[in-house]
Amino acid sequence: MCSKTGKAIISRQFVEMTRSRIEGLLAAFPKLMGSGKQHTFVETESVRYVYQPLEKLFMLLITTKASNILEDLETLRLFARVIPEYCKSMDESEIIDQAFPLIFAFDEIVALGYRESVNLAQIRTFTQMDSHEEKVYQAVRETQIRETEENMKRKAKELNQQRRAAMNAGGVKGGGFGGGFGSNMSSRDAPVAEITNPEPPKPAYKAPSKPVGGGRAMKLGSKAKDVDIFVDQLKSEGENVSTSNKSGPAKKETMPVSNQESVHLRLDEKITLTAGKDGGLQNLEIHGLVMLKITDGKLGRIQVHVENDDDKGMQVQTHPNVDKKKFANDGVICLRNPAKPFPLNQEIGVLKWRFQTQNDDYMPLAINCWPNDTGSGCDVNIEYELKRLHMELQDVVVAIPLPSGVGAPVVSECEGEYHYDSRKNILEWTMPVIDSSNESGMMEFSINGSPNDFFPVSVSFMSKKPYSDISITEVTNLDDESAVKFSSEVVFYVEKYEIV
Repeated sequence: MCSKTGKAIISRQFVEMTRSRIEGLLAAFPKLMGSGKQHTFVETESVRYVYQPLEKLFMLLITTKASNILEDLETLRLFARVIPEYCKSMDESEIIDQAFPLIFAFDEIVALGYRESVNLAQIRTFTQMDSHEEKVYQAVRETQIRETEENMKRKAKELNQQRRAAMNAGGVKGGGFGGGFGSNMSSRDAPVAEITNPEPPKPAYKAPSKPVGGGRAMKLGSKAKDVDIFVDQLKSEGENVSTSNKSGPAKKETMPVSNQESVHLRLDEKITLTAGKDGGLQNLEIHGLVMLKITDGKLGRIQVHVENDDDKGMQVQTHPNVDKKKFANDGVICLRNPAKPFPLNQEIGVLKWRFQTQNDDYMPLAINCWPNDTGSGCDVNIEYELKRLHMELQDVVVAIPLPSGVGAPVVSECEGEYHYDSRKNILEWTMPVIDSSNESGMMEFSINGSPNDFFPVSVSFMSKKPYSDISITEVTNLDDESAVKFSSEVVFYVEKYEIV
């Protein structure tokens, strides 16, 4: 990217060149265009300049004269289409601000001086970084936030009831409010009577009836001062309240992390899936892990009873310190050396499993995307089908990439909600819950583009039920077989789920 005077805004070399050589070639570029003719390329004795005006700037490729001019022009157009993906405007400051993302995208188009066979949707996918650790952290954090809000609502209601009970017991009369400001209420009664009527504004604590979608923002409260009052009240009563950022849709889990017992078990399961756009599962992998945390030193000698009803042929493996024979015979997790207790105050993995298949029947959710080229654009039908009917998928988001620079899609039919992200050129189709009651659904939209522009389709969801048929039934004391109180949670989520 350079200015009309030949000043480099960002530059990426795919072969070894000195900086002085590059600056010399760029300085010569404006002079070669002095004729005013509208060419798409211009040549010197040694190099060819292939360029495209972008408002006040130029997208410029410098190639050898022996390169294929048609391929160079196609590569140039792809480079130019990448810019609006990251930049709101075509000015120098915006280009500099997004320099690194642009260079990363450029490297997906050309490698070692040769054009890669990629389209815009693939570039978008390749440059997006996904972190399993961040997803788990965000899920736990958002659960803490959601539980804090529920506690605030409950405490607010209790405080209201206590105030009303206190006022009724004290015989305070509120008749002065009915007569307006001209009532005969004495100055001694005024401060007491004022607190019998107002309640905390209910809209400030009204939870949304369903997850956020369709571009509608979820409001946690309209008055931050009221929230702060109740946070302080909860802290004074010994509650552990998180005051972190509360934005973003909450992920659903089975057990609030704040209510952990001295023995807590977390079943963490993730899915990686790739399916073809023409149908057929390419690969499905499930990785599961049971994590155990003990915070009471008296409970170090316990045994965890596991029920495994799997019939899919999953590979199950216990930790090396776990008694493998007892687990194989009785489905019980206990230490191989009974004299040695479980570690205290740390989360340890005690059981893991893996399942891999290419059988379509084991897909949790099948996605079929049917782009139809109409000559003037595309009509796209996309549908989902819940294949594992015992499952309940929550906060489902199906993200469909769209061609850039063609405007918003026209959605003619949608079961659920949708949101068009103009910055990322993505249409997000969202469903709060998919289960046996709505096992299939579809969306239809129209937009300019070609059929390949709408892939890869990516899917994300969470579930409070695991994919596998593994569950924790009870925890008992190793010495006397007495039952031990425990808490548990399930986190089943998507690491990667794409239709390519």
